[in-house]
Amino acid sequence: MIKSRSTKLGDWIIAFICFLVILVCLLPLVNIAARSLSASEALIKGEVTLWPKGFNTNAYKLVFNDSKYVWSLGWTAILTFICTVVSMVMTTICAYPLTYDKLKGRKVINTLIIFTMYFNAGTIPNYLLMKDLDLINKPLVLIIPSCLSVFNMIIMRSFLYGIPDSLRESAEIDGAGPIRTLVSIYLPLSTSVIATLSLFYAVGRWNGFSDALIYMGNRKYYPIQLLLYNIINSINNIEVSAQEGFANPGLSDGIKAATVIFATVPILLVYPWLQRYFITGVTIGAVKG
Repeated sequence: MIKSRSTKLGDWIIAFICFLVILVCLLPLVNIAARSLSASEALIKGEVTLWPKGFNTNAYKLVFNDSKYVWSLGWTAILTFICTVVSMVMTTICAYPLTYDKLKGRKVINTLIIFTMYFNAGTIPNYLLMKDLDLINKPLVLIIPSCLSVFNMIIMRSFLYGIPDSLRESAEIDGAGPIRTLVSIYLPLSTSVIATLSLFYAVGRWNGFSDALIYMGNRKYYPIQLLLYNIINSINNIEVSAQEGFANPGLSDGIKAATVIFATVPILLVYPWLQRYFITGVTIGAVKG
């Protein structure tokens, strides 16, 4: 099929817009990487843009030699893995029963679940609830409250709706119960949506720090993003900055940039492994049901 001149022009315009969007997203990361590899003098003078000046890796050496950074990164990886697994289990066992038309009260349950997506008690009541449950300053406070996203559950439920009922009926004829049907029929056919929602949960947990900021006072269980948040704030305070070892303004800026890269790159490396599932999982879950 031969494209017309106007169609080709439209393709070039779309490609140019995509290129601009990529630049807007990529250039800040390139600048941060350049700052993390630049000399303190160049950072103080504001000479660093997209290429390191006075190339050195001192900031990274300080970050990797500091046990609190390494532990925080390892703890965040463990926390992200646990939260992703728990969240996917909760999402699946919530979405799967709602695909049964014969489930009594299905519409009421759907309405109540969706209601929680738009309305919640607020920060103070949630804090009091976590306190009453004795979860403050404990790792479980970073797992339980956010273990189910209603939005992700709706995507999962819509995807499961798209699986033919004949497959479930044939499994039931062979004597399979609901759990066996889920494990043997639904889950193997839901690889794309599982990978997509796992990425959503993993990125959300990896980048999250507000819940830890509110509920977690034990520095041992600070996720990497909260540690980065505290570093950025402490660098702006001369007294605290000196206590943390950031007395040199240029070195402080380099350490801040190195920590950002240190906290960002691991989750970026996950996306290429799940990219082929990403679009399929989102689009199919969006149009079914």
